[in-house]
Amino acid sequence: MARIELTATATFGLEAVVKREIEGLGYAVTGSQDGRISYMADERGIVRSNLWLRSADRVYVKLAEFEAKTFEDLFQNVAGIPWEEWIPYEGKFTVVGTSVKSQLHSVPGCQSITKKAIVTRLQQTYGEVTFPETGAAYTVRFLFQKDVCTILMDTSGAGLHKRGYRVMDVAAPIKETLAAAMVSLSFFKPGRVMADPFCGSGTVAIEAAMQARNIAPGLSRKFASEDWDFIPKEIWKEERRKAFAAMRTDEELEGTKIYASDIDPKAVKAAKENALEAGVDDLIEFSVMPFSRFIAQPDLPEKGMIVTNPPYGQRIGEQKQLDGIYRDLKTFTELAPTWSVFLITADKTFEAKFGRPADRRRKLYNGRIETCYYQIHGKK
Repeated sequence: MARIELTATATFGLEAVVKREIEGLGYAVTGSQDGRISYMADERGIVRSNLWLRSADRVYVKLAEFEAKTFEDLFQNVAGIPWEEWIPYEGKFTVVGTSVKSQLHSVPGCQSITKKAIVTRLQQTYGEVTFPETGAAYTVRFLFQKDVCTILMDTSGAGLHKRGYRVMDVAAPIKETLAAAMVSLSFFKPGRVMADPFCGSGTVAIEAAMQARNIAPGLSRKFASEDWDFIPKEIWKEERRKAFAAMRTDEELEGTKIYASDIDPKAVKAAKENALEAGVDDLIEFSVMPFSRFIAQPDLPEKGMIVTNPPYGQRIGEQKQLDGIYRDLKTFTELAPTWSVFLITADKTFEAKFGRPADRRRKLYNGRIETCYYQIHGKK
């Protein structure tokens, strides 16, 4: 099998989480920079990465990296890539990209030259002037950063956060990839207790349940590279079979408990529907209740963790509600000192209102909103 350099992209701040996931699949990471992790794999690695990476946005094949300050530089370097090894005669390809702090700053101009260079190379290879473009889709992406151009090909298609279980939504849902990273960073494992008392459409609880049961996040969806001739169909079948076999049984999940609650009955209804679609509804206990009532439950386990994405208080009148949530959280940690709290928020006043600094904090982006993931560890 051919050795291929792959690049997994990630939300800023999640590079270390994605690196750990890649290494967990058995691949050696060769480099990491803002939002991108490079590693060596093969055709099977493309399949396994798409099926198993929980916190990455997309998986790309890295085809080239070079300096280009003129359109001629760009044309010659792109035309030098052996496109015929990737795109068949009937392949349908599009070119997209970005340019940051580079002399070639016109994205449409770079798109046009890149496409022209690929077409020229394929015309020379296939001896044809035009192509039917009726086959599989290939999305070529260029990334210009300070005059260095990276050429990538997207193996995923729709972003990896599209797991396929979100059948009902609520306002401002958190991305599945970010929710998965929050769970990973909390070190939640089978046999542990977790709660999301502001569950919304259930994403954090569902991602926790999928990790507990060891369900491959890409198991129920399709990927762009499934239609490529380059990867034998048998590999996709084999890796899906292995993923089904890798799921944990109920016996292996003994002691695992996930609570998901919200004050909004519509949100809880959506969360239940989504959990059912994801196949993890049996692992999550759903309820409609305010956080103050969650705290007052007499039968809460002695040890556990809250992993949550409460409202951010960015609209008028919401800050008061948020301050109340922080007060309730403080009360909860006093009543249940062995519980840990993992909370993501854009509100920079959280620690002051909570009344103590977090044990760890990590800057993350939820879409375009800069947030902080606060980690408050319970007593041992």
